[in-house]
Parts: sequence; structure tokens; C-alpha cells
Amino acid sequence: MEIKRAVLVENRYGLHARASTRLAQLAKEFQSAILISSVEGDEEVDAKSILAVLTLGVAKGQELTLRVVGEDAEVAMTAIVELFQRRFDED
Repeated sequence: MEIKRAVLVENRYGLHARASTRLAQLAKEFQSAILISSVEGDEEVDAKSILAVLTLGVAKGQELTLRVVGEDAEVAMTAIVELFQRRFDED
């Protein structure tokens, strides 16, 4: 199963080190591949890699595309989207 969804980065500092770490830790809980890219789709990176997420240089207000592929894709997508909606529990 493959699911795509757009998310908005609303936490104050974007996907900085702490937020990227939280995202990677959550992503690793799922078997599915969890990939993130800018809306333009220039580069798609593995959300399970803190370094890969940091290379996107995502700031507050940017929109990203999440693509989740695997058997637990629906559950994984829900959890990841909720993390973004909670602003990574930072604000």
C-alpha cells in the first residue's frame, strides 16, 4: 500500500535537530518506508534518517509531501501527520 499526503511544518524552528530526531524515532517504529520531500519534489529522503531529514533544510511554513509505502502505511501516516499537527510537541 502507498499513501501520499501534504503536511505543513508549523513548529517554530522547522525540522531542526530535535524535531528531526523525533520524526526519525517515530518513523523507525513502523515497517513501512516513510519518505519526505518538498512539495516541488526535488529530493525525497528517508524519514528514518535524522541526517537525511536535516539535509532538506525545512523551515517553518514550508509544505512537505509524505509518502508511506508498506503494510502498516495507514497507521504510520496517521502517526507522522499527528506529530506534525502537534508541532513536534515543542510549542
